[in-house]
Amino acid sequence: MKMLSIRSPLRSSTFSRASSISLLVHTPSQTLPKSTTATKTDMQEIMQRSPTSSSSTPKQRLREQRVGDLILHKRRLVDVPHTASLADTMNVLVTNRVLAVPVAAPPGRWIGAGGSMILEADQETGAVRKQYIGIVTMLDILSHIAEDGDYDVQKVRDDQRDLGKKMATPVSLVIGHNLEGLSLWTFNPNTSILDCMEVLSKGIHRALVPIDSHMENIAGVELVESAPSYRMLTQMDVVQFLKDHSSEMEGIATRSIREVGAVSRHVYVITDQTKVIEAIKCMRVAMINAVPIVASEDFEHDHSQLLDLEGEGRKLMGTFSATDLRGCHLATLQSWLSATALDFTEKISKSPLCAVGPGQGSARPREPVTCTDGSSLAEAMDKAVEKHVHRVWVVDQQGLLTGVVSLTDMIRVLRVAIA
Repeated sequence: MKMLSIRSPLRSSTFSRASSISLLVHTPSQTLPKSTTATKTDMQEIMQRSPTSSSSTPKQRLREQRVGDLILHKRRLVDVPHTASLADTMNVLVTNRVLAVPVAAPPGRWIGAGGSMILEADQETGAVRKQYIGIVTMLDILSHIAEDGDYDVQKVRDDQRDLGKKMATPVSLVIGHNLEGLSLWTFNPNTSILDCMEVLSKGIHRALVPIDSHMENIAGVELVESAPSYRMLTQMDVVQFLKDHSSEMEGIATRSIREVGAVSRHVYVITDQTKVIEAIKCMRVAMINAVPIVASEDFEHDHSQLLDLEGEGRKLMGTFSATDLRGCHLATLQSWLSATALDFTEKISKSPLCAVGPGQGSARPREPVTCTDGSSLAEAMDKAVEKHVHRVWVVDQQGLLTGVVSLTDMIRVLRVAIA
């Protein structure tokens, strides 16, 4: 077993802004964007761009699917202005039940994450309304809370003003806290599902897809884009789509996760003694959104550090996820930072102060989502989609944690299978 030292990564500036930027300040009283689906015209345009399949096999027809086919059901993009506070951004995440939001700013005054230039423009005149400068997730917000190296648990308990000050920070200042936030990805609707899967199999979790783009109609990944509206395509969308088309993949989904090479034996874990604030620090360093909680037993180690199991079985007790904290009231978040992550997971399903998970009718269950080495890939996909989790923990017959299957792993092996 290896211990992962917590050392804050160097953070480089990936975007800049001009002074004296003027934009309507987002306040909690503002009306949040409504969730709407693509219009009939939008869907007709996308369908016209998708080639009519004349392939002879189901796998070939699956390969001909385009990104545009995957976003027909997606609602209109929800974003926040660059002046929104982190507290307001959390409210948007909770209200719209999304895991990430793009940050919008006045055009021409910022350099987008990764040097991108993603613009929203009027459909008739082409006049630019806003520029998307990055995407912020709950992990970015939590990373900001835990950013100070000398962040003291006693201070967290006694001084709520410090947390309140952090949550008042403009959202634009936390872009790039985590590796994925250093780039802003877009897929042209004509991008093939294979090319899309190649990008998502590298650990990219989401990308914007333009509707009625003003740019050249080129398939692929773009850093420059202008369109009247966008949709968000995620890893979960792709896994859901592939799950629904598993019968077209010639038996790959029925094979075991061990057989197809979908299991990773390097699992970073925390123990039942790890504090919430310590868990957040660990996740920030490792750039992961969720960690399993294992029994500390009689092993001597620093509970504030991540441990790499490397296939070594340890009793799985729960899962700590950044998204579990997004619905907490400020005072509730304050009190839980000094609690153990295990206690937090046990309280989260009972607390009326915490938001329901996306797509769930009740609070997230306490039991972690698991499978075994012998479970089929289809079973792992079903559990990930049904429970809306990005990782399914692999356990042995005694319930000891031995590995993990992530959405990234699923997309990687499925891409090889249908290529």
